[in-house]
Amino acid sequence: MKLNGTLAAIILSRKTMRYTSLLIVLLTLLFSCAEKPAQKEQATTPQRLFPKLEANRYNVAFLIMDGVYNTEFTAPYDIFQHTQYRENIKAMNTFTVANTLQPVTSFEGVRILPDYDYTQDSIPRVDILVVPSAEHHLDSDLKDTVMLDFVKRISGKAQFVTSHCDGAFVLAQTGILDQVASTTFPSDIAKYKTMFPQLDVKDNVLFVHDGKFITSAGGAKSFEAALYLCEYLYGKEIAESLAGGLVIDWNLEEVPRFIAPQ
Repeated sequence: MKLNGTLAAIILSRKTMRYTSLLIVLLTLLFSCAEKPAQKEQATTPQRLFPKLEANRYNVAFLIMDGVYNTEFTAPYDIFQHTQYRENIKAMNTFTVANTLQPVTSFEGVRILPDYDYTQDSIPRVDILVVPSAEHHLDSDLKDTVMLDFVKRISGKAQFVTSHCDGAFVLAQTGILDQVASTTFPSDIAKYKTMFPQLDVKDNVLFVHDGKFITSAGGAKSFEAALYLCEYLYGKEIAESLAGGLVIDWNLEEVPRFIAPQ
């Protein structure tokens, strides 16, 4: 009888161990499943990457928004970004700012991921502000007081403020062009003069430089305005080198322009 009791105890002990092992496995699976949603959430949250801004360079901010036109954005961006590959000059850091961190869709359908949201981010020092043209720069964008306030605030400290095509309408709406000459897209000159009768508007030119402001006709001629600023900052040889890298024939003397006395 004592032997049978011992066998029974052994059998019971083994059953207990088996149930205990099974319970441990079930608890392990339960906690593992509980952790998976958090792991999945962490894996799908992208880490924000900021542009690398080198010291001792000009910081160039491009203001972009839905409906921005590709050429007015990419032409000056190409020219300015390529300064980083020229030696013995104060090159340019290039980055984009928008009123969102979500992708901005250009008029032509290209999706662009902004570097900074000017409505919530601390924006790096801006030495050169570039305002490319966008689809609604003649109407609804001119009612965007947050954007207009940003442009006016940044322009006050920037060394240069440039616009391409109808980007001039944005600058004019803020009042910062009231005391200088400017231009815009050729077919919109008449509307520009009507909307802002106080302005000194130049037509039949590809760009105007007055004080810290450079306004251009836009389109493919945005390259010329950007190259002009580079020649102004770095000299003729560097400007010709930048133009050659993009297979552009560049001769400032052949470009219709208005440059106010400095």
